[in-house]
Amino acid sequence: MRFPLAFVISFMPATVLAQEATESVTPDQCISRSPATLSTSGGPDDAQDPSVRVRANRSEAISGDTARFEGNVQLSQGQRKIRTDSAEVSSIQGTFSAQGGLLYEDAAVVIEADSLTADMDDNQAELSQARYWLNGQQVRGEADNLVIQGEQSLKLNGATFTTCPDDNPDWLLEAEEIEINAEEEWGKVWHAKVRLFDVPVFYMPYMTVPVSDKRKSGFLYPSISTSSKNGFDFEIPYYFNIAPNLDATVTAQYMSSRGLFLKGETRYLQPWGEGQLNAEFMGSDRLVDDNPDRYMLHAEHAGKLNENWRFYGNYTTVSDDNYFNDFSSAINASTDNQLNREAEAAYFSRNWNAALKVQDVEVLGKDVRPFQVMPSLSVNYFSPSLYNRLDFRFNSELTRFEHRDSQHLTATRWHLEPTLILPYQTPAGSFTTELKLNQTFYAQQDPAGELKENISRTLPQLMMHGQINFERDLNVGGKGFMQTLEPQVQYLYIPYEDQSEIGLYDTALLQEDYYGLFRDRRFSGLDRISDANQLTLGLATRFLDDGLRERAQLAIGQIFFFDDPKVTLSGDQSNEERSSSALAADLRLQATERWFVRGGIQFDTSRGDTNKSEVLMDYRLSEEKLFQLSHRYVPNLGTDIEGNAIDINQAGLRATWPVMKNTTFVGNWYYDINLNRSIETYAGLQYESCCWAIRLAYHRHLDTNFEDQDFTTIDRRDDFDSGISLKFVLKGLGSSGPLGIGEMLDEGLFNYRKPYYLRN
Repeated sequence: MRFPLAFVISFMPATVLAQEATESVTPDQCISRSPATLSTSGGPDDAQDPSVRVRANRSEAISGDTARFEGNVQLSQGQRKIRTDSAEVSSIQGTFSAQGGLLYEDAAVVIEADSLTADMDDNQAELSQARYWLNGQQVRGEADNLVIQGEQSLKLNGATFTTCPDDNPDWLLEAEEIEINAEEEWGKVWHAKVRLFDVPVFYMPYMTVPVSDKRKSGFLYPSISTSSKNGFDFEIPYYFNIAPNLDATVTAQYMSSRGLFLKGETRYLQPWGEGQLNAEFMGSDRLVDDNPDRYMLHAEHAGKLNENWRFYGNYTTVSDDNYFNDFSSAINASTDNQLNREAEAAYFSRNWNAALKVQDVEVLGKDVRPFQVMPSLSVNYFSPSLYNRLDFRFNSELTRFEHRDSQHLTATRWHLEPTLILPYQTPAGSFTTELKLNQTFYAQQDPAGELKENISRTLPQLMMHGQINFERDLNVGGKGFMQTLEPQVQYLYIPYEDQSEIGLYDTALLQEDYYGLFRDRRFSGLDRISDANQLTLGLATRFLDDGLRERAQLAIGQIFFFDDPKVTLSGDQSNEERSSSALAADLRLQATERWFVRGGIQFDTSRGDTNKSEVLMDYRLSEEKLFQLSHRYVPNLGTDIEGNAIDINQAGLRATWPVMKNTTFVGNWYYDINLNRSIETYAGLQYESCCWAIRLAYHRHLDTNFEDQDFTTIDRRDDFDSGISLKFVLKGLGSSGPLGIGEMLDEGLFNYRKPYYLRN
């Protein structure tokens, strides 16, 4: 605080002093508020005015040097304001003093004190028996002696510090000395003692505390848990704030059944891209035979050099197949069974693009080793309105498939795909005709000699797709809606060609959901292009409210075959005769502002069997008040050790709800209907106030460890992991934010998914 020697004094009677502003309720009830704020009359430029303005009931000037003020004294200089009973200013000595009921305020802090003395030349002020509040922050406290140094610094002796707004705070830090720098937004504390509910819980000779959400290097809050698999589990992270665009976190985690687990993560953000590096290591895992070292390495980058060039890279490796099943990692979940490694450089222009890519996929828990893409070059050209309304597209790809096994099949594939498109579109509907030529060349190296060394495949393709849009106004329950009716039809013709001499390098069967019915391919990749002589019929209807927000959508469709498709993955000729595909339906519904439903089904009408179904239903009042019911069914995934067919037939319940003030319950329960057993249970209670939070949770879930063998069956495992976890946070001591209900919703094998997304 600084008052210049050349000051202006303006005296006004107390009757015209500005009234004190009373404390007001704000949306953020957690911000600590001072009991009063000061205001003075003046224009908008007063904040930059270096002059001192004084208002008081009485004033007295002594020898042109000292001015004394009595009764409701208010002084202001720019954003600094003081209210007191009496004050004295000496222009020669450059000092200022005030006594009795003193209230000081500036842009950073509000202070109540018994007295104040200020050295205007040194830009320093000292207050005794002070109570302080940092403006806009969750920080307040008391001090026997408080010194304001310059514009940004506070020094407190015999002080307390808390982020709790109440007069009797739940937690309180007591210290011999505290220094707070408002610019750095961090405080240094010496000889600190933390009290929780007035009980001392720990002592630190030196520590730093945040006074805002600004990042700073230091320890983050630890977490404690128990597990039937890992034993007692204690985890503590240390955060490195290296630069505004670079940080790192190192975490030490001790598991009593396994040993010491170390994790490190570095993140960067540059004009040319962003990415992260992760490394995790455990030496001599005591739960595994021979106590092996276990590790994970991960690197990821996405960026660009300019408006045309894009780059992406992703690499992950682990010591063993069961790594993600045994350790919690930010990279993969325990349900992930493969590692995708790829690097790509791409160039984009107005009418064409090109990309060079390498890719390697490692499947965990199985002896299956997919092909490696080493490399793949794609070049694509687009020419809208090539002639009148005729569009032209040319896609090409040259790919080399390698394998880790030197005695395995390898190949080079060159695919060319010129396409002519004739679109016709109106608001009432559209009709598009597409003529395509699929030309593929293979150069294969088969050590077994079962496949041709060189093979060419030429397949023309014709697709015609039409859609009509109908709409009408509709009144439901006194509310106005617009209903659409959108029938669509598609004809697809691809002649049959024997492809049994072509190896399978990147091809698999695609799902036949409603939107997949209108694809022109049955298989992913290019190694199998199915013959087709088929008609697809689909019908969708939507309901939009008066704000044109989609409230419901129902779609149903099916493919009808004029000729049975012959091309399959297992062989060249299909012996299965079927006149139609599965009937596919999709439902999205927001019945009210709180009820959301999404479901899908694929039903085989010829056999009367369900190929796949899933339904999710939410009742949502807010982010912390929701119930979700779910069911999913997928038949014939494999066989168990006894040769019986294995289906996924699971029901789930997920809920989060406040049970009392500041306390929320989150629970998950998933049940296997076929095996009559629970496969996952999670229950957690979280209490969160303005200044601290605690979470206690219990989990029990199926252990998904892989067996280190070639799987020919699906094992009905009976191995479960269960345990308890505890997280505790004092806001303002290493954390300024909540624990988060969303984090609890994502706990476990099955993450929370919203069943419906509104399209506004």
